[in-house]
Amino acid sequence: MKVVALAGGVGGAKLVQGLAGTLPPDSLSVVVNTGDDFEHLGLRICPDLDTVVYTLAGLADPQRGWGRADESWNFLQALGSLGGPTWFRIGDRDLAMHVERTHRMRAGQRLSRVTADLCRTLGVSVRVLPMSDDPVSTMVLTEEGELSFQEYFVARRCTPRVQGFRFQGAQRARPAPGVLQAIETAALVVFCPSNPWVSLDPILAVSGMRQALVSKTVVAVSPIVGGRAIKGPAAKMFAELGVEPTALAVAEHYNCLLKAFVLDQEDRDQEREIAALGLQTLVAQTIMRSIEDRLALARAVIEFAQGLLVGEVSV
Repeated sequence: MKVVALAGGVGGAKLVQGLAGTLPPDSLSVVVNTGDDFEHLGLRICPDLDTVVYTLAGLADPQRGWGRADESWNFLQALGSLGGPTWFRIGDRDLAMHVERTHRMRAGQRLSRVTADLCRTLGVSVRVLPMSDDPVSTMVLTEEGELSFQEYFVARRCTPRVQGFRFQGAQRARPAPGVLQAIETAALVVFCPSNPWVSLDPILAVSGMRQALVSKTVVAVSPIVGGRAIKGPAAKMFAELGVEPTALAVAEHYNCLLKAFVLDQEDRDQEREIAALGLQTLVAQTIMRSIEDRLALARAVIEFAQGLLVGEVSV
């Protein structure tokens, strides 16, 4: 069974790692958010792509969830001593990824090709695709005005009150080579437990993406458990936009694209309301504290989806 996972951030990377450990490498493609990408110190920074790639390569820092393990910070410390900007933390090992990506892209290579080459070099056998080779920038509309995502997320630590989002360039952007083909041939599309507003919505905003998903079996895994986001500001964003942060709210957010929804055991009392949206439901342990948790959730999602697909065929 061919599977496409839409992912961004640490939660998405965790489930992607579980899926990669469950499926044959040629059966899984991962479409990753690039709305967070930006230029910093003259370098092309792709936070979500790097989190997914490092996680699949076994290089991710297990405590932070982002960046590389066994990192050192000599570059950043030296930069600060010279009066340079240190608000965005780039470790010495991580710096090499940004330098090499920037060098190749300035030589004329597209992001999708650079990503494929870096994955191959790092031993990642799963197909990792940026959502687009065209620039898309997530802009956060706040009570203090419009902020670029990294300014809001890192520099301001998510403190400004959110009023909405804008995905600059998304309507002009085209899916990266291989994205639409992967979706077309997939039996299943998984929305990973990533922030709906700033990790998956940018992917869905790219021209042609929603249309490509309309006829697919799409299963979403909730990033909200017990009214909280496991990591990141998703629950805060829901609340500030006037929506109670619940698994039900996530299901409603994606509903027109979904066939099924996976919610945590802690939110079992919301299953009936989610099913009333016309969705098949699975209650599972969705918090991934270990590699075993990631594999268990991935297996549960795949088995659930296989049952859905059998049901569709029988109908």
